[in-house]
Amino acid sequence: MRYAFLDEDAKKEIRRAILKAVAIPGYIVSFASREMPIARGWGTGGLQLTLSLIKKDDVLKVIDQGCDGSVNAVNMRNFITSVTNNETTFDTQKATLIQTRHRIPEEELQEGQTLVFQVPMPDILETVEADTYKAKIMHANEDYSKLWVLLYEDTSLYGDSRISNRYPVIVENRYAMDPSPIPKYDTTKLGNSKALQLFGAGREKKIYAIPPYSDVKPLKFEDKEFQVETFEDKTCERCGNSGVFLDEIYDEENNTHYYCSDTSYCDKTLEKRNK
Repeated sequence: MRYAFLDEDAKKEIRRAILKAVAIPGYIVSFASREMPIARGWGTGGLQLTLSLIKKDDVLKVIDQGCDGSVNAVNMRNFITSVTNNETTFDTQKATLIQTRHRIPEEELQEGQTLVFQVPMPDILETVEADTYKAKIMHANEDYSKLWVLLYEDTSLYGDSRISNRYPVIVENRYAMDPSPIPKYDTTKLGNSKALQLFGAGREKKIYAIPPYSDVKPLKFEDKEFQVETFEDKTCERCGNSGVFLDEIYDEENNTHYYCSDTSYCDKTLEKRNK
């Protein structure tokens, strides 16, 4: 059986698309998305990037909304290891290749690490322009007026943007980019990251990238502060962490409980406090 499922020609084609995406930060590159043993829309884009890049000495981490133990993360991890036999870890700092869905790890990523995002809809202009041909022209002309109008309408009516995830960002002062369905809390982590960040949409057959140390800023008005999710005085009931992204969990009596979204970070904090 060939290493990492994909044939070498497929890997080369995907790697070429990745190189182009890295060379033009934020630019959407088309690629020949392959059929995978999972349904399109469940992470085939990110999976193809991971399988094209993974080397025998890579240490793999897979998360879904911050969790190492969710169904998507477990199944992805099991499949990748079944076709590579690579070492896996839950520890963000030990991983060289991280595949993620909907979150960026709490711990700062380092040089040499690669973060691969599973992306459902790659073009942020889809939210304001249904015609893909027109959207391409808008990108070429750096015409993001419809996004600005959307933000203006929200701000004038509600005081702030209602966009809770997939918040539009500008990469290297040029391309408006969809950061995948990460929360606004994670948007500020995209800029000046030491790690290579890759985005793959298998169903839409698109790849784009943010190279290390790139300038990435949320789309916002100069006189309006960019607001992210806050949890006020809430702390994780398991480890006591505050100032992190928390998941709201409801019990049978409809009481609200708060836990770290990043399970690895939660485990490490708990381990340190128990020593």
